[in-house]
Amino acid sequence: MQGTLAQLADSVSITACARLHMGFIDLNGGLGRRFGSIGLALDKPATRFTAQRAVEFMAEGPAAARALDCARAFVERAGIAGGVRLQMDEAIPDHAGLGSGTQMALAIGTALARLYGVPMTLQEIAALAERGARSGIGIGAFDRGGLLLDGGRGEDTVVPPIIARMDFPMAWRVLLILDQRAEGVHGASEVQAFCELPQFPAEQAAELSRRILMQALPAVAEQNLVAFGEAIAELQRCIGDYFAPAQGGGRYTSPAVAEVLAWLKQQGITCVGQSSWGPTGFAVIGSETQAAQLLRELSRRYGADSGLRFMGCRGRNEGSSIRGGVAGRVIATAH
Repeated sequence: MQGTLAQLADSVSITACARLHMGFIDLNGGLGRRFGSIGLALDKPATRFTAQRAVEFMAEGPAAARALDCARAFVERAGIAGGVRLQMDEAIPDHAGLGSGTQMALAIGTALARLYGVPMTLQEIAALAERGARSGIGIGAFDRGGLLLDGGRGEDTVVPPIIARMDFPMAWRVLLILDQRAEGVHGASEVQAFCELPQFPAEQAAELSRRILMQALPAVAEQNLVAFGEAIAELQRCIGDYFAPAQGGGRYTSPAVAEVLAWLKQQGITCVGQSSWGPTGFAVIGSETQAAQLLRELSRRYGADSGLRFMGCRGRNEGSSIRGGVAGRVIATAH
């Protein structure tokens, strides 16, 4: 975790990048822990802003209203006497399955703690921001980046712990398929979905756990994309089919994204799926050259009228960038 925050800062600049949530490992919970998930920090898109102490709450730029809501809520819960001025330069798309809410909440909370000299760990900030209800991937991505595995929630869990973290191969690339006309399940609808879905089979949870431990993680260590793709494909199949009743009846939330993923499979790309509740889809590609070729072809096949947007990115093997200054002097560089 990032260290305790103590020094007062005049301004804080933070860049927090998106994450893929590739799937839950144990939705059965028969061993006393439920959920558990695997995910990846991405180098883009990002939430990027500069925060300054202020008497009132002010914000301008992308997602300014959401940032202000986060700031007001955090100040109230943390007992901070003061406001903040936020200059938002960039924001991860909302409700796209890329962790926008968690990254925004953690970044805003971290900035406020530094601005007002409140000593807090990242776990404490996450708890105050009410993040990590089911997954610790977003918190791990903010903290350290990389490919992440969290241990789910037990009876006394505050934030799901990161139990494995690996560097993602630098040669591999990630293609994002964003449907700008759709949203993933979130908020109260997400809570209701988990309440209404049937119990997940223990045998399937056991098989998925084996796939992650004995196939996906070793494959990353050996940079074997075929084996990694097989493990993620099975995880996506099981979890996508389980969530289908809550996301329109299909394995993927967006039919348009599903069509693109099917086409990618026809091109021999085996590591494809949906991040979280979607609608964003992803594909892991073995090289920058191949990824660039696929991006060009997808842009040609699906024009602006499709509502789809494609983005090439890579895994981010470091956490958020955090810089705060006092009287012009940098007091912290997170990574």
